Amino acid sequence: MRQNAATAYAIYSAGDGFLFRMIFTVYSVFVVLSLGFTPLQLVLLGTILEGTYLLCEVPTGVVADTVSRRLSVVIGLVGSGLAFLILGFAHSFLVAALAQVMWGAFASFQSGADVAWLTDELGEEAARPHYMRGSQIGNVAALAGIVVGIALATIDYRLPIILASLGIVMFGLAMLFVMPEEGFDRKPRTAGEHIHTGMVTTFKEGVRQIRAHHVLLLILGTAALHGASTEGFDRLADFHLLKDIGLPAIGNLDRIVWFGLIDGVALILGIVALATFKRRSHLNGHAHVARILRVIDLVLVAAVVGFGLAGAFWLALLTMWVVAAMRDVREPIFDAWVNQGLDPSTRATINSMGAQSDAIGQAAGGPALGVIGNASVPAALVVSGVLRLPALLLYARAIKRGTVGTAEPTQEILELEE
Repeated sequence: MRQNAATAYAIYSAGDGFLFRMIFTVYSVFVVLSLGFTPLQLVLLGTILEGTYLLCEVPTGVVADTVSRRLSVVIGLVGSGLAFLILGFAHSFLVAALAQVMWGAFASFQSGADVAWLTDELGEEAARPHYMRGSQIGNVAALAGIVVGIALATIDYRLPIILASLGIVMFGLAMLFVMPEEGFDRKPRTAGEHIHTGMVTTFKEGVRQIRAHHVLLLILGTAALHGASTEGFDRLADFHLLKDIGLPAIGNLDRIVWFGLIDGVALILGIVALATFKRRSHLNGHAHVARILRVIDLVLVAAVVGFGLAGAFWLALLTMWVVAAMRDVREPIFDAWVNQGLDPSTRATINSMGAQSDAIGQAAGGPALGVIGNASVPAALVVSGVLRLPALLLYARAIKRGTVGTAEPTQEILELEE
């Protein structure tokens, strides 16, 4: 049953994309219409999630570096499934908040460990194309997840959440037997050394690498700004469509169908954008990757601000699709940027620090955006977009530092920037 790493990662990407999209397609409609949460409560749920994630991310990354990448991924999937099962039966903010705490804790086991596992099994150079291939496979599987999720939601908004959460638990257990782990080199412990001592050593080594690396600190800074910007959009975009703009009627179909159509088109755009980028460029060199991310983030600033200011449904829809497509492209590129030149012994720890930086941004920006959103959701969305602007300065710095002493393949850079 054990597969080679490339096949196992494709299975992992497909299952993850299908099951989680079943939930996320209906999540916003469920918490807004079924549970009746306010903008502040929606953002507070995100803050609770990211605060938990923030506390757990690095310790669980250290677990992946000292015990097992595969086990860390499995724990993350099974625990996340149980968290969403609780959410599916929630009737109050308190229970929904508990589900977010559980999800934040268990998702931190999965974050960073999956990318570190793939890089260990295939090698840094060979793994790079699979970051994007995995995203593409996940997006295609997510399209199926949207169809199934919407079909179930027309019966009851809770149904896709409950069934998908059970599927995630079973899928996580199955990955224990599907994923190989031959490239992971567990650090030998000296006689008498406790496992927690080895974890502390791994964490300290990860911090030392970040402080010594001329670009990693800048990468973490851009992750924090990305998190602050995405928190407001992720929590309030669907609320803005439902309450401020309104959805056109589609015969007697449930409003959830609109969210399925929006999600489906967004995924197709993401698949096309990823395929286009994959043909036109590469992910070698810190300066080159920073240039690409700078362009993506500039587009995201304009699209999020445009969405917040949009009064017409079709303009709001267009800007939502631009945001979704750009973020689909951004994620694997950012993963490749973080993983360039890392020491394998601390790879999951540093990946976790990248995710933790994102969580710091979300937790720090969330409450303020929630307060603004209670007064004006469009204003909160505009602020969310503007929060990304300082990242452009960090990219400029990373480009300058990453270019020193390197020979960048300038022809492909020029092709992309054209």
